[in-house]
Amino acid sequence: MNTLNLSSPWVNYYRMINALFGNDPEIKIVFTENDNTIRLFVSNAAKADALTQLIPPQKTFGNVTLNVIVIPANEVDASFSSLFEIAFKDNPVFAFSKTVQGIMSNPISYVVFKNEVVQYYTDDLGDIYGNRSTLYQDIAKEVFGSQDGVFFCTDVEKKVGDK
Repeated sequence: MNTLNLSSPWVNYYRMINALFGNDPEIKIVFTENDNTIRLFVSNAAKADALTQLIPPQKTFGNVTLNVIVIPANEVDASFSSLFEIAFKDNPVFAFSKTVQGIMSNPISYVVFKNEVVQYYTDDLGDIYGNRSTLYQDIAKEVFGSQDGVFFCTDVEKKVGDK
């Protein structure tokens, strides 16, 4: 007989962070469930600083608090202007970002992710494999929360002959 193993929301949150950053060669992610801590070991100091500012250090799920700790390299280069550009530099899930001035009183920034469906295990009973199938933009909205003037998007599919 098969048993049903349900994932906790904090484990699913770890899986979302892993889906966004697990392929980044400058980031190693370690989740310790017994103390509810996700540690991101980041070899790029500027990227570590950006992630520290973007990812909430704690996320509460009912009576469980999950801690997210970014462990940086030694120095931070303060010359970078875009936290998302820094956070996703060389990450294969990231396409590009663009800031548009003059549409509203404040600039609007679009953070664009690779055009692909990402899957990770969540014990979803609506999926035969228990996976969640989604887009990186949806995960980013959940991980980073609402950011003033920042919109998460998915890149368009390139067709033959497109530039």
